[in-house]
Amino acid sequence: MATQSSVGSYSNPLKKFKLVFLGEQSVGKTSLITRFMYDSFDNMYQATIGIDFLSKTMYLEDRTVRLQLWDTAGQERFRSLIPSYIRDSSVAVVVYDISNAKSFQNTRKWVDDVRGERGNDVIIVLVGNKTDLNDKREVTTAQGEEEAKKNNLMFIETSAKVGHNVKNLFKRIAQALPGMEGSEGSQGASQSEFLSPSQSALSLEGLGSGHCNFCLGRLN
Repeated sequence: MATQSSVGSYSNPLKKFKLVFLGEQSVGKTSLITRFMYDSFDNMYQATIGIDFLSKTMYLEDRTVRLQLWDTAGQERFRSLIPSYIRDSSVAVVVYDISNAKSFQNTRKWVDDVRGERGNDVIIVLVGNKTDLNDKREVTTAQGEEEAKKNNLMFIETSAKVGHNVKNLFKRIAQALPGMEGSEGSQGASQSEFLSPSQSALSLEGLGSGHCNFCLGRLN
């Protein structure tokens, strides 16, 4: 006889959602993913070559979801690879460095790329990373909030280095995912929000990960 938990697993299959991380080189896309996946930070910078893939299961109070994290290269020479990864994504995480005004200005083209591929059928989160460099800040929190409101984006500031707001970022993304039972208004209700660090913690557990890397050299 099937147990209640096994019956539940059949009637509520694990939902999978694709998150694509976008932004200029060295803004911290890989570091955010590494902090979320392994709660660690690598001080040695290594540029992502092509596209990397990892996945993690998140346990919320009333649901369990599998997040597929696609880490894209920020260099211009890899731009031609990215649209195909945006095309079937549920969430686009557009990252900039708060100590680099140009990286913030360039988020507009990334948002435009996402809108061009997905229209409004996607959650977009604007992330100001590297709050540990607050003394070198070139982009104010108010500027980030205003940009998010203007373009109907979610917004948060984080530090992958010290872990500030990283779990909260992924928790709120999971709560905002479309088609989730019990979600209010699906993704529409989740846009133009500042993600407060006071949100309650959630249970996180990685149940294995996939990894793939598409090197430009192999494609040429």
